[in-house]
Amino acid sequence: MQLADVDVLDPDNFVNGPPHDAFRLLRTEAPVFWQENAHGGEGFWVLSRYKDVWKVSLDQATFSSAKRGTILRNWSQEEFEATQNLLINMDPPRHTKYRRLVNLGFSPKIVNRLVPHVREMTNRIIDAVAARGTCDFVTDIAAELPLQVIVELMGVPLEDRRMIFEWSNTMIGFDDPQYQTAPDIGQLAAMQVYMYAQQIADQRRKEPKDDLVSVLLQGEVEGEKLSEADFNSFFLLLLVAGNETTRNTISGGMLALLEHPEQRDRLLANPALIDTAVDEIVRWVSPVQVFVRTATRDTEVHGVPIRENERLTLWYGSANRDEEIFPDGHRFDVGRTPNDHLGFGIGPHFCLGSNLARLEIRILFEELLRRLPDIELAGQVERLRSYFISGIKTMPVRFTPRPA
Repeated sequence: MQLADVDVLDPDNFVNGPPHDAFRLLRTEAPVFWQENAHGGEGFWVLSRYKDVWKVSLDQATFSSAKRGTILRNWSQEEFEATQNLLINMDPPRHTKYRRLVNLGFSPKIVNRLVPHVREMTNRIIDAVAARGTCDFVTDIAAELPLQVIVELMGVPLEDRRMIFEWSNTMIGFDDPQYQTAPDIGQLAAMQVYMYAQQIADQRRKEPKDDLVSVLLQGEVEGEKLSEADFNSFFLLLLVAGNETTRNTISGGMLALLEHPEQRDRLLANPALIDTAVDEIVRWVSPVQVFVRTATRDTEVHGVPIRENERLTLWYGSANRDEEIFPDGHRFDVGRTPNDHLGFGIGPHFCLGSNLARLEIRILFEELLRRLPDIELAGQVERLRSYFISGIKTMPVRFTPRPA
């Protein structure tokens, strides 16, 4: 492969997983690489090294999330304006003020209170498949736990979780033909989420509860309640990001353990490795592959001049295999330490739900390996066609049937 062959915007290059050979070439020969857009639209900078991703993430004054958004797409003006109320598309100080509304709900102290309940949820999910001896790991296990947890935290009816699952797939899978079955279907799904958000909000105004929807409705930013648009954007982000990224991390983590049986055996023999295993799974999968920043002025990265208004793409999956930081980064190691990965981002936009995600991943694998230790692949793994999300759509598995 040569630099001229690199195209990080072609989702077909990601259907078998992220193109690690291409990113290794970029880290070695062109760590700040100008990618011409062969798919319509303007080009952008590709940042593939850990230190460059780190530097840009921490400098929000020079590299903005708000100026042109954080999702690598060629938005119409109407589409872009519709995303400006999303927390991921804000800069400080606005971002800081809005994030403060829900920060407390995801603190380690609050999340740790959920341990017994999340463990109970996890075992109910395993109970539902244990006697069958086979299941689709993604839909039956990996998707279920984060969906059940986030709908409960939000105060959304449990029976609506599959509808939320479908909306999430449609919005995130914008380059996958399985989900993009009609023009503008992603925008339609977002509108359906917004209408649903208003239904839940109407119920909470009449009957407040101890949930995140009530927190959002009662919270204030600079003395004012959230607008309908702000509430809808918060609701969408918490509901979708609160289930989809953890689902894909769990699915990718299970696949890694199945493809590296010596690491699964190591974890089975020494369950105390679970915390380092969780971080290694997040590093290995890097569920969000890329976010965007836009230069607010002429500057430079790694000695390369960057012009004002040019977009820079931060490739977390590549940074998490940077040989300078992880000399053996292409080896899956459940005991890896230190492991200062960027799987949850870094800086002001560090993942709001990281504590909750770690908890869910840890408990699920603790219980799964205890109860279904001989789980193995039973068919073809189908990945999401996406350069944005490292996702798995289906993963058939089998195991020795056990009573629930």
